[in-house]
Amino acid sequence: MQEHTSSQQNIDVAADPFAHEQEGFHKGLGARQLQMIAIGSAIGTGLFLGTGGRLETAGPSLAFVYAICGFFGYLILRALGELIVHRPSSGSFVSYTREFYGEKAAYFSGWLYWLNWAMTAVADATAIAIYIEWFGQYSDFIAGLNQGVIALIVVVLVVSLNLVSVKVFGELEFWFALVKVGALVTFLLVGIGFLIFGNPSGTPTGFSLITDNGGFLPNGLLPAMIVVQGVVFAYAGIELVGTTAGETQNAEKIIPRAINTVIIRIAVFYVGTVLLLCMLLPYTTYSANESPFVTFFKSIGVDYAAPIMQLVVITAAASSMNAGMYSTGRILHSMAIAGSGPKIAAKMSKGGVPVAGILLTAVVALIGVVLNFIVPSQAFEIVLNISAIGTMASWAAIAMSHQKFLKEVKAGRYSRPGYKAPGGRFSDWAVMAFLAAVMVLIALDYPIGTYTLASMALVVPILIGGWFAVRKRVYEAAAVREGYTGAVPILAHRPGVDTAHSEGRTFRGSVRNTFDDER
Repeated sequence: MQEHTSSQQNIDVAADPFAHEQEGFHKGLGARQLQMIAIGSAIGTGLFLGTGGRLETAGPSLAFVYAICGFFGYLILRALGELIVHRPSSGSFVSYTREFYGEKAAYFSGWLYWLNWAMTAVADATAIAIYIEWFGQYSDFIAGLNQGVIALIVVVLVVSLNLVSVKVFGELEFWFALVKVGALVTFLLVGIGFLIFGNPSGTPTGFSLITDNGGFLPNGLLPAMIVVQGVVFAYAGIELVGTTAGETQNAEKIIPRAINTVIIRIAVFYVGTVLLLCMLLPYTTYSANESPFVTFFKSIGVDYAAPIMQLVVITAAASSMNAGMYSTGRILHSMAIAGSGPKIAAKMSKGGVPVAGILLTAVVALIGVVLNFIVPSQAFEIVLNISAIGTMASWAAIAMSHQKFLKEVKAGRYSRPGYKAPGGRFSDWAVMAFLAAVMVLIALDYPIGTYTLASMALVVPILIGGWFAVRKRVYEAAAVREGYTGAVPILAHRPGVDTAHSEGRTFRGSVRNTFDDER
């Protein structure tokens, strides 16, 4: 009986060498939840809180910055969508990086993505604390709360809810997204109404508010370019649909439909919203200390509108943080299975939740809470820049995996699915050029951006040291998947290889040879 089970496992691995990454997960996400997750993942803290400060810096040109970054974000999503249809996985692009570039590349992309979402969790907890403090003008109790205490409560609550099941996560994200979209649609309807019929208070509205206040570049081109990394952060999370693929029913059909609507959401919710904000109030009215939507509703004299919008903003940040905990738990699980993450992160609960992976991210979020005690005024900007770098690393991994996939298709080793990314490998290289330009802009954003980029000089050596610490375990885990971990596999021969060769796959190297060379 035992021999039969072992044989069956070999057959399964030969058929899908990455199937083991999905063991223990439940198909708990349906079309309704996935559609709202796809919509809500692109509407988060960066839009609701960060837009005010970026408008203050760049003026109306921010709309063009959102459009340019959104276009590249869409290209990235389409590339990821094609990879998902090729092979759905909760390991998302980390699993694809492993498939096309090998274990070392998957190790670095996975840990940088984890750093991205861990920092995002800190940013969101900080943002929520700032939002809640805003209500101190109405309540002495809230006014007396420390920002760090609020951030701590938020982290504990969000982590606890994420540990229940994927269905709980899906439902939370569905309603979070519904609230965010509803609030933005309400703002758009009210704002367009003011443009058509005029502001009841008599203050001017329309395109003249842009032309009379310095035009689209009131502060010059450089400030508009510098805010790009903040805009990248605003789009962080659009790749979440890739992580949900492994727990989505009928992912091959549902996820492409969700991705196809992204360009419309970007045009309406980002570009349209920023233009509308600038045609309702002068850009100088907005500031980094307050959500621009709250600023607008306060300006029209509707006393209850501002507090309601502030609650919506809290919902947006909670949604982003919830998604971050979900995503890092799945990515760490994939890495643990491959040997490049801590073994404990591979443990699953009965509800199909990678509990240990989520808790590891929660530890970093708690460290971030300390920032709220020490430097409350700078905590958000510090982690925003670190998160932007992690986001770009993950986007680069998606683009490079997709272009390698297309290279393998051209060589006849794979066939493209029916859902294809536009532009082919040219689009992937265009994305890489865009990301390189953003890195330069971050370096020019002195002092926080410059120091953040310089901090990578500490992060990279740590990652390199970590690789040498885990590589033996990675090679051992990879030994059962020869030929399926990149063009330079570090793997030993196994019975399933002959099957793979007969299907037209080609392989080079072995785990023993590579390990001996590096040792």
